[in-house]
Parts: sequence; C-alpha cells; structure tokens
Amino acid sequence: MATITVRDLEDGTRERLRVRAARNGRSMEAEARQILTSAVASEPADTAGVGSRIRSLFADVGYADDLADLLPERAAPADRVDFDR
Repeated sequence: MATITVRDLEDGTRERLRVRAARNGRSMEAEARQILTSAVASEPADTAGVGSRIRSLFADVGYADDLADLLPERAAPADRVDFDR
C-alpha cells in the first residue's frame, strides 16, 4: 500500500475532516481514505495509458503505430526539490 502526505491543508478543512470522521466512527486517516476511494471510484481506470490515447487520436491519419514506437517508457517521477534549504 502507498502512503501520501497532504501539505498545506487548511485548518478549517482539517477540522471538518475531524468532525466527519468522528460522526462516522473512523479515524481522520480512515475518513480521508474513504473520501479518496469514493472520489475516484466513479473514474474509469486508466490501464491503457498514454500510448492508447495517442493511437486513437492519430488512427484516422495512419500514424498511430509509428508514433507509439516513439513514446518513451514511463519513469518514476523525480524527487521533490526543496529550494528552501
């Protein structure tokens, strides 16, 4: 399982989350997890990736296969740079 950190969350939002979690008998973390899970549940899973979208965009002109070969492999995002140090 992954871990995420939410920075710069407004105090009012945190307080509403705390109240909502208490009302539902959950911890704030469990409540946030439920909210995120519900929010993305209606979104279609993007298992095809960018290559599939590009192929569909260029299918009419016949360049889809050529363009797909030019796409770089996905890499992990770079680490966040802290400029405040």
